[in-house]
Amino acid sequence: MNAAHPAGSCPVEVTEAGLPGWLHPVAEAARSVQAGQLSSFLPPEDGGGRPSAVLVLFGEGEQGPQLLLIQRASSLRSHAGQPSFPGGSLDPEDGDPKGEGPLRAALREAEEETGLDPSGVQVFGILPSLYIPVSRFVVTPVLGWWRRPSPVDAVDPRETARVFTVSVRELTDPANRATAVHPAGHTGPAFLVGSALVWGFTAGVIDRLLHYAGWERPWDRERKVPLDWQA
Repeated sequence: MNAAHPAGSCPVEVTEAGLPGWLHPVAEAARSVQAGQLSSFLPPEDGGGRPSAVLVLFGEGEQGPQLLLIQRASSLRSHAGQPSFPGGSLDPEDGDPKGEGPLRAALREAEEETGLDPSGVQVFGILPSLYIPVSRFVVTPVLGWWRRPSPVDAVDPRETARVFTVSVRELTDPANRATAVHPAGHTGPAFLVGSALVWGFTAGVIDRLLHYAGWERPWDRERKVPLDWQA
């Protein structure tokens, strides 16, 4: 289907056509999953919050299926230093936050942060919008298939410290899984992959995608990883 789009802009097609077989469980989950199944933090009923979007981009690498992540610069005001999906706030030119806006924002932000060519990305699904209370972001995760990979790197070091990929094999390995414990007492899923500790909103979305796609393997939920005060 084509999402509604503002005058003068190109529509963003959302289609599952031609997806590799291994992505079918993710696409199927995206069609049926409800916001409350992904997070307990839901957008304010009064419509408040800052509309934003992230690109959950699946590709294929040397270790098989993988996800594209960035590490945010340590100088940023929100979520400094955290590994995350590419993404950010909607701009007015992105269009309607209830329509095409999140799709355009996810692709635009990914290009601005990593330099990827958005024409090589096939958007195949959209997850329900979720809420990040600490920054008041209302985030729509946009699911993409990196049909034609392009070179990526940190475009602006003031915003992005690095760009990297993590294989689904690493993410599903029980040895790389733990429960993150924030100094404020909050807990949530975490992934220790390479030199990165993926936690917070990003880890929560990955955790639920692995679960509903049927990729999750049993792991020790009693294994705790404390986050330092700077987290």
